[in-house]
Amino acid sequence: MFALLRLRPMFVRLAAMGSALALAALVAIVAPDFARAQEGSSAPAGDAQPAEAANADGAADNAADDSTDVKKEARELSEAAQKKVDEIAEQVDRDETAQEYSAGLLQPIYQLAEHMSFSWFHWMAFAIMAAGVVSFALQLVLGKLVVLMHGGFSLAEIFSDALGLVISLVGLTLTTQAAAENSTFTESPFSVLSSAAVGVIAGFVFYLWGQSQEVQAARGRRENSGRKKK
Repeated sequence: MFALLRLRPMFVRLAAMGSALALAALVAIVAPDFARAQEGSSAPAGDAQPAEAANADGAADNAADDSTDVKKEARELSEAAQKKVDEIAEQVDRDETAQEYSAGLLQPIYQLAEHMSFSWFHWMAFAIMAAGVVSFALQLVLGKLVVLMHGGFSLAEIFSDALGLVISLVGLTLTTQAAAENSTFTESPFSVLSSAAVGVIAGFVFYLWGQSQEVQAARGRRENSGRKKK
């Protein structure tokens, strides 16, 4: 009993030392977090720039998302329109009245093609289409440069010549296909070369004629504009 009483002061000192060590450990753990919190709260105004940059990036992402949504909606509308066109086409194909009108439209063309299914017809058709290709191609390239040198320019003439060139190319392709299937025109090199030569010469002549007409028209427009200014 007396021994325990003698050791009591020692236990008190050990308890005090343990309490002091626990308090020191707690301070060591909490102090760095408190310091970081203080630094964050006392940061200068210049540190707001990263936040603004983040906001700008967010706005860019939102804009990209909006663009993606617009493209998606446009694709959906296109698919819906294509589906509607397919449905209408299917209904028209099944309609007996539409079939009768279609047959009535194509029948005379079939009959004409049967009566003219000989080599000379395809020779003439090939020459005419070749003349159109040469004439309109030269009109689009050289003719418009000549007209521009004379101070004239017409979008209507350019579109007209471009349409003529497309029609002539399609006609030349279809003529060649029909001749290969229904006559011996494509089997004769003389027929093909002679028809092409005639078409090229005729196309060049038509080009010169068309160019002179456009130049005269350009001069007339320029003279009229000069008179109006006076």
